[in-house]
Amino acid sequence: METASAFMRCKLFTLALSALWSPLVSQNNINWGMTMNVAANTYGNQHPRIVMNSAGNPLVVWGRMSDQSLFISRWSGSSFTTPLMLNPNWMNVATMGWHGPDIASKGDTVYVVMKQAPEADTASHIYIVRSFDGGASFSAPFRVDYIGDSISRFPTITVDGSGNPIVAFMKFDPSFGNARWVVARSANYGTTFTVDTKASGWSGTGSTVCDCCPGGITNAGGKVTMLYRDAYTNIRDHWIGLSTNNGAGFTGGWNMDQNNWMLMMCPSVGPDGVIIGDTLYSTFMNGASGDDLVYWNATSLTGMNSPPAMAVTGLLPNLNYQSYPRIDNFGNALAIVWKQNVNGSDQLPIRFTNNINAGLTAGYDTVDLGNITNADVALANGSIFVVWQDDNSATVRYRSGTFTPFSSVNEIQGDEITLDVYPNPGQGLFTLACSGNMARIEVRNMLGEVLMRTEPGQKTSLIDLSACAAGLYLVKVVSGGHTQTRKIIIQ
Repeated sequence: METASAFMRCKLFTLALSALWSPLVSQNNINWGMTMNVAANTYGNQHPRIVMNSAGNPLVVWGRMSDQSLFISRWSGSSFTTPLMLNPNWMNVATMGWHGPDIASKGDTVYVVMKQAPEADTASHIYIVRSFDGGASFSAPFRVDYIGDSISRFPTITVDGSGNPIVAFMKFDPSFGNARWVVARSANYGTTFTVDTKASGWSGTGSTVCDCCPGGITNAGGKVTMLYRDAYTNIRDHWIGLSTNNGAGFTGGWNMDQNNWMLMMCPSVGPDGVIIGDTLYSTFMNGASGDDLVYWNATSLTGMNSPPAMAVTGLLPNLNYQSYPRIDNFGNALAIVWKQNVNGSDQLPIRFTNNINAGLTAGYDTVDLGNITNADVALANGSIFVVWQDDNSATVRYRSGTFTPFSSVNEIQGDEITLDVYPNPGQGLFTLACSGNMARIEVRNMLGEVLMRTEPGQKTSLIDLSACAAGLYLVKVVSGGHTQTRKIIIQ
């Protein structure tokens, strides 16, 4: 295994602190609020990650290194709630500034994955906790990796169209060799997972991945992409592994980076991506030019090839390095955040567009200046939240803003359907009202067992669950090729 610190390629900076580089062009289409703390510094601040729930309210998860604990806090409408500890007393969680737990959501279904510490132990595993109430409460942990005497690391997660989690993680032989990325899926909302399937290894026979670089996974329309930094022949470019059957198997992969970065050390930073339509938008750091720069790319998944990556800024005056990029979207709105150091001082820039079909704006906003280790970004309808690890205050910091969502009278907004269930909670009789004709209704219990399946072919339907015991159930509706899942509570 490569021995590397959290950021092996940090340079020695001898430049004196001088005037900070200002944005190329101010992005006046984001109206920013004030910078605030998510929680007090007693809760720690390692590796924050953020998602939105169905109400468009953010949830932030992060670690505390002092006792290897994991916390989550959610937006209450005016501030973040008191953090909730997610790991039980018997489990420590691996978390540092450059890697840690991950979070994903679909509506009010929220999942958090974590790696048990110590990492390099075959008895330490990857676990998942879940919430069906928008992050207000979470389950006990369920185990994800059933890998015998192998070692796992770097869990990352996405949620499919049915609300089920798809988890990727790095897998090693017991001697910490043969690093590769694998994917495990759940069909019962995280209770159990399939045996993992390999998602990397596309650069050549005997290829291996960068064993201290986290990865990313995303999905849309049954396509799942595994984004990772490769290491075959010490070329540290980023690759895509593609599945067209919702992660059951990966049948192809290609270089989305194409900078041909030859490096004998570990960069300790990986890629991130989102899928909009048939296009994967990705972001990553590469140092092939001699400078550590953040890039982004737009890749057609049908064509299975990537154009040359584009630098998010290029080489700025007095730029020392860029790293830790993250990306998110809501519809056509898309944002990329990253850390950069100019003249020895940290900056947190963001590039944004409310319509990615028109491309990214030419310049960037500076979200914050000062002590920034890493950051993350999440978008909802007209809202944007950025969170980051600030080691000076020892807190997770955030800043929110608003933007005008893109709309066009000529554009068909068909990526989602709406579904109402009432009365909910109820005694057993529920009415389902959908924005389109329902091709199929499916009700499952929390073990994933199908209790009812019907094909009404209309926009409203009455379902009778009065024979079921009191508790929580999940109803999934398929309409026009799209799905929506809702919780049903029987009293």
